Parts: sequence; structure tokens; C-alpha cells
Amino acid sequence: MGTLKFTVLYLILLLSSKVTSNVGEWQSATATYTKEIDGSIITEGACGYGDLHKISYGKYSAGLSTMLFNKGSTCGACFEIRCVDHILWCLQGSPSVILTATDFCPPNYGLSADYGGWCNFPKEHFEMSKAAFSEIAELRADIVPIQYKRVNCERAGRLRFTMSGSSHFYQALITNVGLDGEVVAVKVKGSKTGWIPMARNWGQIWQCNVNLTGQPLSFEVTTSNGKALTSYNVAPANWQFGQTYEGKQFK
Repeated sequence: MGTLKFTVLYLILLLSSKVTSNVGEWQSATATYTKEIDGSIITEGACGYGDLHKISYGKYSAGLSTMLFNKGSTCGACFEIRCVDHILWCLQGSPSVILTATDFCPPNYGLSADYGGWCNFPKEHFEMSKAAFSEIAELRADIVPIQYKRVNCERAGRLRFTMSGSSHFYQALITNVGLDGEVVAVKVKGSKTGWIPMARNWGQIWQCNVNLTGQPLSFEVTTSNGKALTSYNVAPANWQFGQTYEGKQFK
């Protein structure tokens, strides 16, 4: 009887789900968890973040299905998630947890959407860290119905810019972004250049084909809510690839 009830609820979720990125609106989806050794997601993933513990995303992080991932634009966004409508698997009181989008959950069309193909298009699904999942549901559950909503990200410290690439192929990974956390546009400025629009390489790694070595660098970062933040002289003239520098923070 419990299995039948879960199946019916799950089908209702599939039929009623809608894609939205509006902060504050509860939407229906499903969730599973990864079985990392320490209960966290520590792999690099599809957002380019590297070791998630170093940027404080490790324990409270999730991979998103295609519908939610939005080609990497959603990387860094924060979601509040709660398990709902399953008396067997959801923890009493439906506690919620706040996660950061750090990875892509790829579809598996060799499996049905009901049994294993959780991230098949057009499903909305979160592949959570084990530690975060255990705060809303029983770990014995393979998959649970959830509700989620976009929330502002509470970040300690400032925006971080990690340099990579080469002299003529400059890249910057942007992390620890406050407010809605979703970066949609970036510009960089050297002491010898004007403002240069950067293109998304993948995830939250941004690029431009300009030689910026030997110049102090400034950045303008715009999030999906339309707010732009300019940080001047983030990196000194002797900045190095592989190093991380801090700018201002959204408030």
C-alpha cells in the first residue's frame, strides 16, 4: 500500500512540476543522494568549482537535472529543499535544508524516469549530498518527492576570483557569490584596457582572449536578478595563474 501511495504521489509530481527561478516560490521535484565516503559532494563537477570543501559548498551541495541546470547558468544558486508527501521517508515536521548548485546530474535514457532515470529531461531533480539528504529524509529511501524554492545565498567573506588559462586565453572562476548566487555576466578590466565582456566557458568559469598579464585587474559581476557589482583592483599587477583574489560582496 505504501509503495502504491508513493507511486501515485510521484506521478502527480511529474505532471504538476514547472520550471521557475523565482525566489520564494515553492515548486515540486524529486531528490536522491550521492554516496560519497564522507557524506559530502567533493568531486569537481560541471560547475568548475574543484574541491567543494575549499569553497564551503561540500556538505550542502547538489547536482541539478537539465531543466534546472540551465547550461551551467544556475551554478552557485541556492535552493531551500524539503521532503514532502511521503509519510515513510520524509522526516517528521518536513525540515528544510539550503543547498548550492554545484554540479550537473546527467540524464540516463537507458533507464525509465521512474526507475533510475531521475535526471532525464524534462524532470526536475536534485542529486544531493548524503549529509544534506539525511537532514530531510531517511537514507533508506532511493528517491523522495520534494518541494524547492530559490533563496538568497548567505556567504561568508567576499566574491572570489581564481585565475587560470594562459597569456592569450584568460579565465576566471567566480565563487562565493551572495544574493541569488547566479552569475549571468562578467566583465574584466586591466590597467591598459577598457571593460572587456567575458564569455561563459563552462559552469562559472569565464573567459576572454586578451593578454592581461602584468596588469591589475578589476571585475564587474552581474547576477540573474540584474544587480551588478564592480570590484576595482581585485588582483595586483603581479597576479599569478592558480591564485585566488577577493573582490566586493553582494549585499
